[in-house]
Amino acid sequence: MIVRHLLTAPAAVSGLAAPVYGLTPARFWASAAALLALAAAIIGGIALARAVRRVGNHGRRGAIVALSAGLVAVAGGVLSLAVADGGPGTGNGVIGAGAAVVLGLVAIGLGRLALVRAYRAVR
Repeated sequence: MIVRHLLTAPAAVSGLAAPVYGLTPARFWASAAALLALAAAIIGGIALARAVRRVGNHGRRGAIVALSAGLVAVAGGVLSLAVADGGPGTGNGVIGAGAAVVLGLVAIGLGRLALVRAYRAVR
């Protein structure tokens, strides 16, 4: 017990935080938002392909799913970035949150493009 305090004291005194390697709740939240954004981007791409091919419902449902899931992922990523009190490697999920924001915006763009093309195909 005394040895543990002696080994951890220099890090606490110097003010440097040790890197966190495990899955923290913040990392889990950011990773979930990033996975949702990735799924939304894939669905948006499939919906865009269906809108171009004019198959089925022209990708309207997929476009709406991509738009809504992308919006939720961006909101989760921004929220995770807002509450993070450190940079990458601190266990706050900063990298995952940034990926969620970028992929969510890509999903929103693909969903919007697919929705416009789907409505254009109907007319």
